[in-house]
Amino acid sequence: MAITPDSKDWTWVLDRPCPECGVDVGAVPRERLVDALRQTAEAWPVLLADPELARRRPSPDVWSGLEYACHVRDVYRLFDHRLDRMLAEDDPLFANWDQDATAVRDGYAAQDPATVNGELTAAATALAARLAQVTHYQWQRTGRRSDGAFFTVESFARYLLHDPAHHVHDVTVGYRRLAL
Repeated sequence: MAITPDSKDWTWVLDRPCPECGVDVGAVPRERLVDALRQTAEAWPVLLADPELARRRPSPDVWSGLEYACHVRDVYRLFDHRLDRMLAEDDPLFANWDQDATAVRDGYAAQDPATVNGELTAAATALAARLAQVTHYQWQRTGRRSDGAFFTVESFARYLLHDPAHHVHDVTVGYRRLAL
């Protein structure tokens, strides 16, 4: 069964805590953003440790842990590219990214959990290293999404922080549902 595409504008997480996962990106001091981002990758080796469990969907219309991990890996990669553009270009406009089409095109459900784990960790590490190099004035550089959402590097990093943390929550809840 196909996943219903998520059409929500999640930028509201910049203004208030997420009621689903509890993450409050606004409460993270800027000097802790890089460490917090690194920590978002730490749960995935455990979540992907059992390949059979990682491949199971809690329901036909909800991604498996593996599919979420592939998505998170690709989010890290996409944000690394976008951060690079924000630091090199004046107010770049980012093309739309259809995460659901990417999941189908790249066969998320058929990928190897161990390989995805390594790729996710490498992508998170690379992005955190790039963010660690951001200088004082660069935190205010800007970029825009194709839907008009406007970000500074700082708000971009905060917005990013929510996504993988939220998906750890999604997978944890999904695994609980599978255990029932």
